[in-house]
Amino acid sequence: MATELHEAIFMAKQERHKNLFLNYRNLNHFPVELLKDEGLQFLERLYMKRNSLTTLPDDLALKLPNLIELYLHSNNIILIPEAIGSLSRLQSLDLSNNALQFLCPEIGRLRSLRHLRLSNNQLKCFPPEIGDLQDLETLDVSMNQLTFLPERLHRCVSLQNLTADHNLLTRFPRQLCWLQRLNQLSMAANRLTFLPLDLGRSRELQFVFVDNNVDLKGFPSYLYNKVIGCSGCGVSAQMLRGGETLSQALVGLPAEVKVVGSETENVVPLEELALRALHRIYHHGKTDIPRPPPLCLPQSLLQLLHFPLGHCHRCSQTMFTTIFPKLFPLRDTALAGVHRRTTVSFVAYCCSSHCLRTFDLQG
Repeated sequence: MATELHEAIFMAKQERHKNLFLNYRNLNHFPVELLKDEGLQFLERLYMKRNSLTTLPDDLALKLPNLIELYLHSNNIILIPEAIGSLSRLQSLDLSNNALQFLCPEIGRLRSLRHLRLSNNQLKCFPPEIGDLQDLETLDVSMNQLTFLPERLHRCVSLQNLTADHNLLTRFPRQLCWLQRLNQLSMAANRLTFLPLDLGRSRELQFVFVDNNVDLKGFPSYLYNKVIGCSGCGVSAQMLRGGETLSQALVGLPAEVKVVGSETENVVPLEELALRALHRIYHHGKTDIPRPPPLCLPQSLLQLLHFPLGHCHRCSQTMFTTIFPKLFPLRDTALAGVHRRTTVSFVAYCCSSHCLRTFDLQG
């Protein structure tokens, strides 16, 4: 086996191969032959799946500077070195089925990265720097121990496919609803209790899978015309006892919500009106009112103005602390025959009692 390995690396160096396959070699450490002298300056794709590697060399980027794809699926890697950030041309990195417990912040320096696969590791969190990967299109973090997704992930403006199945997620940051290119979102088998008001507002998002989140009862009405997976949702003993009620669908409502209005309430609270006016001043600039300096506002308020709670499902008015929700049990819709093992409802979140009364789920 060692002789075959040496020959494969020798031939790759001699003939300046761009692809090198070192899968199934029972490697316990990174081959030193790859790092000798100048390394493999011409190598673009390195396949080292199903070995027994536990780490990567610090001089990987120095010796293999032109790597575009690196496949390390099914090893025993527990740590990747900070030097990984120097692989400036890397577009695809597969570290699935390893033993990673930590991801170094330098991962954010891989500015050419388009595909990052980290499924089936032991990750509990992500560095915020992952939001610096503006070319990232695919992110798979399923089967880890994540309790949250970083809000800065919304800066991955090219993200199209996000998979986070089988984690410990309790919420989905509303900031991620601003990912305008996101086409498929999968968060099955987590601990979600609530979905952001704006989830599904983007026309690009067409597939949302949240199966087997047993305490998840309410779906934003934006998802009604999307392809959704909701089998096993809302089936916990607590949820089944509560029935299909609005209060059950609003479990996990964000702390920013201070008022939950109804069809009979015709007055919007003054605080909500003030926030809507501030938002128009800051984001539209079509007013004679002078814009207050940002430092005059609390950080929490600035954050809320930048990322509103959501937009009215009827008229698209921004909402901040007040919502007017309306319940549409899935069993009463045309989708009842498609989704059987679930008790979820669609919820329309409106900005006023007028929009609430005139909202049509199928309109």
